[in-house]
Parts: sequence; C-alpha cells; structure tokens
Amino acid sequence: MPWKETRVMDERLKFLGEYLRQERSMSALCREFGISRKTGYRLIRRYDLEGIMGLLDRTSTPHHHPNEVSDDIKLEILRLREVHPRWGPRKLRAWLVDNRPRTQWPAASTIGRILVRHGKTRSPRRSRRTPPYTQPFQDCYAPNAVWCADFKGWFRTGDGKRCDPLTVTDAHSRFALVCRGLAQTTYASVWPVFEAVFREYGLPGVIRTDNGTPFATTALGGLSRLAVWWIKLGILPERIDPGHPEQNGRHERFHRTLKEEVISPPKGSLFEQQQAFDRFCQEYNYDRPHEALANKTPDNVYELSLRPYPSRLPEMVYPDHMMIRKVRPNGALWWRGQEYYISETIIGEPVAFEQIDDRYFELYYGPIKIAVYDDAKKKIIKPKQKKRKRC
Repeated sequence: MPWKETRVMDERLKFLGEYLRQERSMSALCREFGISRKTGYRLIRRYDLEGIMGLLDRTSTPHHHPNEVSDDIKLEILRLREVHPRWGPRKLRAWLVDNRPRTQWPAASTIGRILVRHGKTRSPRRSRRTPPYTQPFQDCYAPNAVWCADFKGWFRTGDGKRCDPLTVTDAHSRFALVCRGLAQTTYASVWPVFEAVFREYGLPGVIRTDNGTPFATTALGGLSRLAVWWIKLGILPERIDPGHPEQNGRHERFHRTLKEEVISPPKGSLFEQQQAFDRFCQEYNYDRPHEALANKTPDNVYELSLRPYPSRLPEMVYPDHMMIRKVRPNGALWWRGQEYYISETIIGEPVAFEQIDDRYFELYYGPIKIAVYDDAKKKIIKPKQKKRKRC
C-alpha cells in the first residue's frame, strides 16, 4: 500500500480543526504536528485576522528596506532627467551631488535602476563607429596647449538656409570656446570668429584640424591663409592624417553631443539656431559633468591663456644659420640664380633654407618644414609625410 501524500495547506487546516475542538493543549497539539508552539500560535493569529487566506505561504522578503530611496529623491532624479534626457546615471548623480550637497544621493547604479523602472531609458541604436583610440593624449597636458577646430557638417535650418557650425574646443578641459553657425567655410567667414576667440581667451600653442578648407590647401606644407596667420601669431597648425578622425577624437565626441542636443532637429532660422548653440555651450561648459574630468565641468578645469592676442603681428624670426628668402608676388623665390615656385599663400613672407648636407636643404616657413631642396637635381620637392601620433 503506497504512502499517503499530504500538502502543507491540508496539514494546517487539520491543525486548525483540532485546535478549534479544544480537546488537547497547544503543546500536545504542536508535538503531534511536528511544529513549535511559536509557529502554532502564529497560524492561529493569522487565521483570526485573515481567515483561511492567513494560512497560505508568505514570502520572507521584508516589506520595507532600510536603504530604500524615498519618493522625494526619486522625483528629483526624474525631474532632472526630464531637463537633460541624454544624461546618464553618472552625470545625473554628479550634478546632484555638486548642486544639492546636503542630500544623500543614491549610487549611480541605483539611479540607473530608477530610470529603467520609470521608462526613462532606451536601448541604444547599434551603429558602426570608428574604433576608439585608447592611448592617452600625450600633448594635451594643460589648458590651451591644444585647441581642436572643425566644421560639424552643414545642414539647412528650418527656413532653408545653409548652416556650417564652426566649433573650437580646448582639448585638455573640453571647454567649448565657440560654436558659430556660418553660411560659408571661407577664410573671410572664419577669420573674424577666430579673432574674437583669441581676444577673449588668448592664444593656444597648437590648433588641431582636419585637412579641409579653410584650414589647409594642397600648397607646399599644406599652408592656407588661415594657417599662415596662426603661424605669425606663434600658433602651430597641426593637421590629422586624412581618413583618421579618431586623431581628433575628443572634438569628434563633442560633435556627437552637439548633434544629439541641438542639431537634431534643426531650429527655425539661422538666428534661432545660433541661440540654441549658445545655450548648448553654456550648459556644456558650466552645468554638464564630464566623466573624463572626474565629473567636473569644463569651466572648473579651463583657464585663460597667458598669451594675449597682440595688437600687431610679430615679425617672423629665424636662427642666424638659416638663409632667408622672401616669396615674390608671383609666389616664387630666387635661390642660387634660379626661380622656384613656392606658394601664393605666403606671398611677401620670408622663408628660410637650412642646409642638411652637401646636397639637401630644408625649406621652412616659421616652424613648418614645407619642402626639401635637392641641389643635385636643382629641384624643390615635397617632404615625405610621416604619420602623426594620435592624441
């Protein structure tokens, strides 16, 4: 004969029936059913309060957690997320800690779970991106050591006009120096913007750009009118290798944020778009924590340059051992009884020859080596391009 199968609920009902008969003491009854008196009294108490439903199994999970986030804290987090819908948990917490220091804010992981629970997150779109370069930026050691400049890429505003956003950032602090929507990318359009930035913030040591207009040309040394002006100011123009935007990765990341926050979708007019750019830069510099800066804002790291914008362009000076020649109005110069075409971008400017050996001379404009002169072939040739270190 097989053993009888019994269920916990059946045993509890049987225990309750025996108890209600009042024929045996609680101690004897509990011994018969193999439970403690404490468990027995708890079942009776639950039955008196809830009836038969009180005999069902209950979870052992506590009803209240001692570290549970209060509703007020959750509401404050959700409100900030509404204002900054693209900020993640770490940025939200960094801003709250900095601006509401008297409140004990939960960890970033907890804030992330709150956002998920309230439907404030979305799955990221999978897209093919240039692999990030993980090496540290060797030369971005201080504010104004390196500035990054580029055009975001033109688009049409709501009124159909072309807008080319010119952006300049400080590589060390990520401070957005300017974001100006221009109708053209010519030297005449860009020069006033850079002059205003130089007057406000001073001069950097290096400005890193791509190889497009107006930053570079196909002339010797890639010199453009803009680059020549920078060199006169003591700024070294540095261009990334073609097809390698990761060499200007910090600025590319800034452009991604700019597109997400401001450009998509574009505003009504070019004037309204510029107002949006200005508001974005204000928030980006003074409100938005940056994880690469230990969650500081860029304005807490950036400092004005100690090199002010001069009232007059200084003269180009070369070492005494170099041989100086001036570029003529036709873009050429005389060297050893022969005329050689150099570039129209440096007409009237002095260039210098430095002898390397019995055959070769290097030709410089300021600190930039623009060509090599082969005395045996009586020919000026472009120097071989060396791949720059990525920063």
